[in-house]
Amino acid sequence: MVQYSRLLNVQARKVARYAVDLQERQFHASCAAASKVALSKFDQNVYLPYEKLQKNLEVVKKRLGRPLTLSEKVLYSHLDDPANQDIQRGVSYLRLRPDRVAMQDATAQMAMLQFISSGLKRVAVPSTIHCDHLIEAQIGGEKDLARAKDINAEVYKFLSTAGAKYGVGFWKPGSGIIHQIILENYAFPGLLMIGTDSHTPNGGGLGGLCIGVGGADAVDVMANIPWELKCPNVIGVNLTGKISGWTSPKDVILKVADILTVKGGTGAIVEYMGKGVDSISCTGMATICNMGAEIGATTSVFPFNKRMADYLASTGRSAIAAEATKYQGSVLTADSGAKYDQVIEINLDKLEPHINGPFTPDLAHPISKLGANAKKNGYPMDIRVGLIGSCTNSSYEDMGRCASIAKNAMKHGLKSKIPFNVTPGSEQIRATIERDGIAKTFKEFGGTVLANACGPCIGQWDRKDVKKGEKNTIVTSYNRNFTGRNDANPATHCFVTSPELVTALSIAGTLNFNPLTDELTGADGKKFKLDSPYGDELPQKGFDPGMDTYEAPPSDGTSVKVDVDPKSQRLQLLEPFDTWNGKDLTEMTVLIKVKGKCTTDHISAAGPWLKYRGHLDNISNNMFIGATNIENNEMNKIKNQVTGEWAGVPDVARFYKAKGIKWVAVGDENYGEGSSREHAALEPRHLGGRAIITKSFARIHETNLKKQGMLPLTFANPADYDKVQPHSKISILGLNNFAPGKQLDCEIKTDGKVEKIKLNHSFNAQQIEWFKAGSALNRMKQIAANQ
Repeated sequence: MVQYSRLLNVQARKVARYAVDLQERQFHASCAAASKVALSKFDQNVYLPYEKLQKNLEVVKKRLGRPLTLSEKVLYSHLDDPANQDIQRGVSYLRLRPDRVAMQDATAQMAMLQFISSGLKRVAVPSTIHCDHLIEAQIGGEKDLARAKDINAEVYKFLSTAGAKYGVGFWKPGSGIIHQIILENYAFPGLLMIGTDSHTPNGGGLGGLCIGVGGADAVDVMANIPWELKCPNVIGVNLTGKISGWTSPKDVILKVADILTVKGGTGAIVEYMGKGVDSISCTGMATICNMGAEIGATTSVFPFNKRMADYLASTGRSAIAAEATKYQGSVLTADSGAKYDQVIEINLDKLEPHINGPFTPDLAHPISKLGANAKKNGYPMDIRVGLIGSCTNSSYEDMGRCASIAKNAMKHGLKSKIPFNVTPGSEQIRATIERDGIAKTFKEFGGTVLANACGPCIGQWDRKDVKKGEKNTIVTSYNRNFTGRNDANPATHCFVTSPELVTALSIAGTLNFNPLTDELTGADGKKFKLDSPYGDELPQKGFDPGMDTYEAPPSDGTSVKVDVDPKSQRLQLLEPFDTWNGKDLTEMTVLIKVKGKCTTDHISAAGPWLKYRGHLDNISNNMFIGATNIENNEMNKIKNQVTGEWAGVPDVARFYKAKGIKWVAVGDENYGEGSSREHAALEPRHLGGRAIITKSFARIHETNLKKQGMLPLTFANPADYDKVQPHSKISILGLNNFAPGKQLDCEIKTDGKVEKIKLNHSFNAQQIEWFKAGSALNRMKQIAANQ
């Protein structure tokens, strides 16, 4: 066994000595206030920051002299230096002080490995780890959980001991999905939180700005370093009318995705407003914010209202609701006359239930047109599996409304025609629906209640009913439906919709069914229509907390041992990336030119690869295996430009790395959309990549690349994408004069001909130092060593 400390170099030890002074202070100022209302029941010595936020906001409002949106109020009140911070939407890089950090187990491994290598002694803000990603759906909740605990014992022990040593709360496997746990225990109106998962914005349902990031960003915040974010634009969504009948909160975001597409929210916060907001439950608002990740938005948020206060009271946080009410007008509501960069109008009275897909979450079909559209496009009409739950739609209200539909069908002698899987969002939800008979209804309906975990939503599904390559349709209440996302089968047509529609379609078994207008035939041969779904917003008897699954860190974790076996196939301590040598990047080989959509799923697949999230070298064997090579329209088959042989992408990359050949990858629009997984940036860096050149980037992935010392660059003229051939050599010139806002020169050499083009970048001065140091973590060590 090799303890982390043996691998720390001299610089890291200096970091540790420097960090001791920082860590001995109280949590940073944004978490301290005179209110003395605890941040959560698990953070009794850290208090709601409203007083501090209001003071910061007064400084900013005086400087800007204009009304502010809700998003701006929450964001700017968390500025590290509100008196001097430059604030221009879409231009400035804000330096912020988040209130907390949350990490799910798949991303926490790399985040904690990076934190360990920094040499710091203890996290500087309240932080938690949530074990939700490594539990595979196979049989049912209890057996699947037991199997996961056995298979992942090494990883869970690492995360538990790392949490204990460095002051991070640990939610054991079976606790539930990170975002549901945050909503139930930690989110509050006005919160600024970062989470190492792209659906962190779920917390906007409780009026917080909760933003998905990579693990390196989490390390910054845990290390008491201001977190950097490009000042977002603000898109307003004005809701009028009232949610009713078959229409659900999910339909709001499905419609917004239809309007904005998967990249329409990039660089912006989506802020909901209008009288229609009050017709949506708190958990319904969370659903809408959660899936805002699918339009590329930085995050989404709702204004504080009574529905949030009711949810806070129901989850044992009445004191937080009372305190938030005091600041409702000043901090937690947009100013009258605040300006938005774009405003979308949605009338909830006229909003039809939607179902989006397949293969992309922005391809929208109103339920009245689904059957016709499916036939026209050749989608498989028969539905093979229905799945409800996930972090997006696993609230008590969701479960109750679906149970009402199931009961309605069973009253007429019908059950689900297909396998029907239910994923509770948390142990609290599981225990409560068990107590109230909802879980029993699902089982009688033919459903299987899975573990309190992500499961099939992220590809953790041992699916047996279809063969790989077999064309089929599934419907889910999840948030994401990229190719192969749920079951690793590229021929599976996944549609995302509300849990209510999933339940109704599971009874019919076909896409050619509209529960608003179509009849079913009961067991007695009589025709009937399903009633509109109904369910309690919150449990009348209160929530049942279920089993205690939280492990608090000790006040002093210095004696805790965190060991990583050097022979482990699951965990690997990190070695620092090499620093920039001061020279231009010349004659780089094109590893792959990607055709079309390239999400983080394509760059670093999930599913069975999740088990290697703590082992950089092993997980790098999945790099780009899902991306389509433009040269042959195939996945994971590229030409080795040295040998001329065709091989898998990771194999060729390892060959280039062994030969000292620097390489570049070329991508299309919105490259890196989807999950926050920083492995999609770590793997190219680990295997010798130096730059990724695309038409455009998704926000989180672009930042992740910068953090790891890579160069994410965009073609100044998008048409220049066509000038790059798979056998081209690419040079990036002018790096000695690398500066914010200044284009870089690029030469593309193909068959002896040289094309000169310009490349854009979004680096600021600090981020350029990351590149020069080899990574943001390297730069952190340099700064600390010079203190």
